[in-house]
Amino acid sequence: MDQGRAARRTEVVAIGNQKGGVGKTTNTVHIAAALAERGRKCLIIDLDMNHGATRHFGIPSDAFLGAFEILTHEEKPLDVILSSEDRDDDLTLPENLDLIPSRRKLEKIDQALAAKNKFLVMQDVLLEPLEQLRGLYDYIFLDTAPNATTPTIAAYKAADWFILSAIPDPFAIAGLSDALTDIQDAQRSGNPNLRLLGVVLSGVDKRTTLANSLSDYVEKIFTPDGSSRSAKFDTVISRSTAIPQTQKLGKTLFQSHSTHKVTDQYRQLAREVEERLRAFRGEPMSKPIGEVLPTLPTQVKEALVANG
Repeated sequence: MDQGRAARRTEVVAIGNQKGGVGKTTNTVHIAAALAERGRKCLIIDLDMNHGATRHFGIPSDAFLGAFEILTHEEKPLDVILSSEDRDDDLTLPENLDLIPSRRKLEKIDQALAAKNKFLVMQDVLLEPLEQLRGLYDYIFLDTAPNATTPTIAAYKAADWFILSAIPDPFAIAGLSDALTDIQDAQRSGNPNLRLLGVVLSGVDKRTTLANSLSDYVEKIFTPDGSSRSAKFDTVISRSTAIPQTQKLGKTLFQSHSTHKVTDQYRQLAREVEERLRAFRGEPMSKPIGEVLPTLPTQVKEALVANG
């Protein structure tokens, strides 16, 4: 083990929700970018067959090998990493932020794995690649799909931490329950050290009553009995046209809107992430939060009914 590897403590953080369109990839990219700006060495592994994180950086579909190849062990992780140090006009990765890209081929991962080894435990396919990367990065972020694909299940099995992503939408909030159940199932089925790091709300317009109601609801239900701190991050990410604008450019807000209020919100969120990690380190495993979302508030129920 080289000196650089031994010097870094790597935190593997999966980000997700069991519903699409909740800002999961945007949060993954920008939390990583904010930490990279703070001088942390970060890697994003795009585990979604829709390759949202890959497209966010303006990388063309099928342009590079990536997640499919490391999961099938056809390539070593270090051989498919894209970096800001790569001299390619098509790459716009920020300094200190690397990426293992994804592509549509990830749809065929189950068939590919079964063909290689019929006795393979598919939920374990990320363990070896991550072991090769630990010590090289401060943070490895796993951008998961909004459903129980093999790469997503493998992320739950391999991650140290999980960040739940949601927007102020009734279906997105309800989806947190399924995601939390998956975290607890992973804790009982081979990854007892997986912990919920927090819940981040994004796309928030504080001028709306529903957004404020849902934000308060998440704050309440993710506060375990006897705890003085909610799992919901204090920082919320505002709704802004700057986000889709920067996505079209294939950049992050830190590159295109460095002084924007949403960019500053991600900076504050990154500080919260690190503060929580410092508080958690060395502590025994906390009790599961338990059943959440037992009773949806009236406004949420009405919105769910209105949307069918």
